[in-house]
Amino acid sequence: MFLHVFLFRWKPGVTEAQKARVAPAVQAFQGVIPGLLETSTGNNTSPRGQDYTFGGVMKFTDRQAFEAYFDHPAHVELISWLMPLIDPVELDFEV
Repeated sequence: MFLHVFLFRWKPGVTEAQKARVAPAVQAFQGVIPGLLETSTGNNTSPRGQDYTFGGVMKFTDRQAFEAYFDHPAHVELISWLMPLIDPVELDFEV
């Protein structure tokens, strides 16, 4: 199994409507991205979150499925509008 963990800091000026669009878009990958087993997203409640206010975990069958995810059209479409809104941090590892 391979885990993809991500945290977002919103850039200045991002609206609540833009923020609300992200979780459903990420959740919509379920059943669309081959090898994606599970997706969880949510707002960070940690007082130690360093202004990263949204995050998620995606479980893939293996590293190969995870790497194929980046070029999948659904992911490419998401990042086309998401990247201008965020400062992300990612952590990826095999379990």
